Amino acid sequence: MPHVITQSCCVDASCVVACPVNCIHPAPGEPGFGTTEMLYVDPRTCVGCGACVTACPVDAIKPVTALTKGEEAFVAMNAAYYEENPHDERQPMALVPQQRRLRDRDRRLRVAVVGAGPAGLFTTDELLRHPEVSAVDIYDRVPTPYGLVRAGVAPDHQRTKLVEILFRKIESEPRVTYRLGVEVGRDVTDEELGASYDAVIYTVGASADRSLGIPGEDLPGSTSATEVVAWYNGHPDAQDGPRLDHERVVVIGNGNVALDVARVLTADPAALSATDIAAPALDALAAGAVREVLVLGRRGPAQAAFTVPELVGLRTLPDVEIVVEAPKGSLAGDDPASRLLAEIAATPEQGHPRRIVLRFTAAPVRITGDGRVTGVDVARTRLVTDESGAVRAEPTETVEHVPAGLVLRSVGYRGVPVPGLPFDEAAGTVPHEQGRVRPGRYVAGWIKRGPRGFIGTNKACAQESVTSLVDDLDAGLVPPPRRGRSAVDALLAERGVQVVDEGGWRRIDAEERRRGEARGADRAKVVARDELLELAR
Repeated sequence: MPHVITQSCCVDASCVVACPVNCIHPAPGEPGFGTTEMLYVDPRTCVGCGACVTACPVDAIKPVTALTKGEEAFVAMNAAYYEENPHDERQPMALVPQQRRLRDRDRRLRVAVVGAGPAGLFTTDELLRHPEVSAVDIYDRVPTPYGLVRAGVAPDHQRTKLVEILFRKIESEPRVTYRLGVEVGRDVTDEELGASYDAVIYTVGASADRSLGIPGEDLPGSTSATEVVAWYNGHPDAQDGPRLDHERVVVIGNGNVALDVARVLTADPAALSATDIAAPALDALAAGAVREVLVLGRRGPAQAAFTVPELVGLRTLPDVEIVVEAPKGSLAGDDPASRLLAEIAATPEQGHPRRIVLRFTAAPVRITGDGRVTGVDVARTRLVTDESGAVRAEPTETVEHVPAGLVLRSVGYRGVPVPGLPFDEAAGTVPHEQGRVRPGRYVAGWIKRGPRGFIGTNKACAQESVTSLVDDLDAGLVPPPRRGRSAVDALLAERGVQVVDEGGWRRIDAEERRRGEARGADRAKVVARDELLELAR
């Protein structure tokens, strides 16, 4: 098979359109597009032309001959997809539907997008496809764009961050303007935005984390993995990092974020110095004493929350022991994750100085400490299948105390209320109908659908929300704004808000790249908000 896809990709579909033999699936319009972990190359029909490699914006496609030993598992994964999904009836290439136009083609629309992360930029891209949209202004409360691509993707996953190339093309469009460093709800209200724009689309993500609800969770030394991720990625709101003067860290939850944190905490600081990790975090990791990260999962290996590409990446870490602790017989599954975990479990330990332990059927019952975290009481769980077929974990009376100096919860994100919009406290999302909150107000991304999916999932999500906006416009439900865009600028100036435009972001970006070059990295992030604003000036 000449080529394979080797990571959770952006689902931009550029590779699908570029492929002359239509061998990359699921394609747009097919079941699974935008929701599967990744796309797959058909080994039977790939001709090895390399068109997909050139088209892919995140460098996710490789020829078989270029795979590392740890990436060889993707060959079988690509082939296995087509054994289950043959896609025998194929069009010669992905079909591109005719662009929809507004009924009132003379109307010129101004749209505010609140949130400059992947959801916001994909939404902007969808808006720009409509010639009637004359201006898209992107607001974000921090002075830099890209959201979780900048502040959430692990620093050792630089290839995933190549989606920024696509984002740069979007933000460079003449109809797009950044208004960064502006917090909607504090610096300007939803009502004030609505008076100056035909529509406001919120793509603010899910910035809060879920709690465990166990004793000791509020002790110093117990925090969220979200905070640690923001710290080592240089988010301006998370400059105070955790204490790392202890040998063991316990991470509760086994999704991709949990594995990211485990990798970074056990990585060789010398290797991380070539990434865009924040300098204070790099210094703290180099001086830290962490030698083991224990990752706890309530359920079994077959129900693990991490994706297969993340597990493959974990398996190939140099000088880090990967240990799997699971009940006997639980690794017999035929799914890719179970097979990989079984291979890891069967590999003799090599005596590496640092360890990541993946422990399954284990649930925390309390975090212990006297003024500060000293450990976690962990109960063995048993798996129970309910009437719907869902597998859930029930704690048993078998409890073990695990000494640790830091406990990180990684059990999911949730949205926070958006001023001016309704909010579902249970789901942590804004109630909507296909992205429509009400005519003139829309949502996309995690605040719309909850914290699930990948970077590329935002593309289909944005398409749906923009379609709802166009439907409302054609139905005459969205009146023109009463004021111009300059009214918002006047309000922000009156309130002393420094707005960072694209030029300001370019100045920040250039300085970060200059500092990165000095340490042999692509970028060295500026983490202090005041310094970011000063650079933007």
